[in-house]
Amino acid sequence: MILDVRGLAFSYNSHPVLEGIEFSLGAGELLAILGPNGVGKTTLLKCMNAIHKPTGGAVYVHWRSVLELSPRDIARDVAYVAQRSEVARLTVFDTVLMGRKPHIRWKVSDTDVKIVDAALSRLHLNALRLRYIDTLSGGELQKVSVARALVQEPQILLLDEPTSSLDLKNQIDILTMIRRVVDEHQIAAVMTMHDLNTALRFAHKFLFLKSGRIHSAGAIQEMTAEMIESVYGLPVAVHHHYGRPLVVPLCEDVPAPLPTRSAAQIN
Repeated sequence: MILDVRGLAFSYNSHPVLEGIEFSLGAGELLAILGPNGVGKTTLLKCMNAIHKPTGGAVYVHWRSVLELSPRDIARDVAYVAQRSEVARLTVFDTVLMGRKPHIRWKVSDTDVKIVDAALSRLHLNALRLRYIDTLSGGELQKVSVARALVQEPQILLLDEPTSSLDLKNQIDILTMIRRVVDEHQIAAVMTMHDLNTALRFAHKFLFLKSGRIHSAGAIQEMTAEMIESVYGLPVAVHHHYGRPLVVPLCEDVPAPLPTRSAAQIN
């Protein structure tokens, strides 16, 4: 087991945010953490890499508590991609190279440079390699953050809404690449998401949070319409389209699409 979360609890100023969170991930598993806004998804991620100190329970990486690991050890094993990254006056290349810091002893090696070059190519960032990151769009900056996490060569990848600033094509590109890295390198990955259909497409497992607790969890094929309605308070249907599950909200008050008109009618 790579990641083991046992009875995790966390409070802000004595106000409980998370209680009794338990799950584990092995090699080659991608978990989607789902649920409404404000249920503690980001807080849970931050507890996993010791940004937040849990008020109860523990998080284990390779059977060692993250609270017992040095920051350097955590950085070697755990990479974290936040929703928003701090913007500094650095080039894209130098920003991604910073992800190699846990592995650099005395100076940057040829291997480090090759790993960064490969990540930039993989994420189609070569054209931006000498651009300063404070001149990038939100979507471009998010891709740079993912590239920096990947060059850490972590055992655990934590991603907080990794596609929130991306257009449709880049969403698919990023998640396809993340899934491929998980499968090929046999790492464990956890990502918070709002798009259920994206989670169904790319994740191996899901975990629904509600009121700071686990409402339901399991293999992605086990997600049901009843679970989704209970968590979000919205009736849905789960259909299959081209062999993939698809969540469709059942909202009677949503107006039907307008009938299409021909160019002649418009003119």
